[in-house]
Amino acid sequence: MGEKVWMITGASRGFGAEISTAVLRSGDKVVATARQAAALDFLDENQNAFKVALDVTDEKQTKEAVATALAQFGRIDVLVNNAGYGLLAAVEEASAQEVESLYRTNVFGLLNVTRAVLPAMRKQHSGHIINMSSDAGHLAHAGWGLYASTKFAVEAISEALHAELAPLGIHVTAVEPGFFRTEFLGGDSLKTAATRIPDYAPTVGNLPAVAAQRNGRQPGDPRKLAQALIQIANSAEPPLRLPLGPDTLARIAEKRAIVEQEVVRWRELSESTDFDAAQKTSV
Repeated sequence: MGEKVWMITGASRGFGAEISTAVLRSGDKVVATARQAAALDFLDENQNAFKVALDVTDEKQTKEAVATALAQFGRIDVLVNNAGYGLLAAVEEASAQEVESLYRTNVFGLLNVTRAVLPAMRKQHSGHIINMSSDAGHLAHAGWGLYASTKFAVEAISEALHAELAPLGIHVTAVEPGFFRTEFLGGDSLKTAATRIPDYAPTVGNLPAVAAQRNGRQPGDPRKLAQALIQIANSAEPPLRLPLGPDTLARIAEKRAIVEQEVVRWRELSESTDFDAAQKTSV
């Protein structure tokens, strides 16, 4: 199709900033969003960049942002749902407010933007929704369970959208990065629950320190991730899921092994829950 218009949420830093920069260098146009438009000043020199203030948790503002983007460029070809953050906590430690806030951004925000963009994509009979998931969308570890649960939700939403939108000419991909060298493990991108319970110290207590130690040492290169997204956006048959990084591939293999072991161990019990033959006949 040639030049594409991308809309990228959470574009002020991390993956969002890298993807926005790479897309502009490729010659495509970008609608870059962030809570504060001033945080997108690094895009000022490019005439193909359009900056929009957007809090994805605000449905009204989301619809207005999409309408503004369409007025500016006339179409949206690729939506990258990137806005989100992490929460380190044992499941019991996190308050209802902390969990609700996490879901409001990572899940409900993604849904707000997707619902706002889809009417334009359906009218075009084309488009590509790229949802930033995580290796945590496959396997949840102690202390990462609540964050992982939001990514499990992103995986399910993406899978259903893929089936619903394929007949309409719209692609959907869940991108599953491992640990990439962004600001995710530091600053506001990774929060810790206010309540700490001593009983969870052996499994969760040292995670903030571990995250701080790994920050800046993650193996993944975010510039290469950005290029991978450009590649799938230009593919005639993009994947439903795109795991990125050897660490993600290892976690997928680990999850498959765990599931297979439990299926084998408990198969007899699993298969025992149907009506027996005589009951099936009578029913």
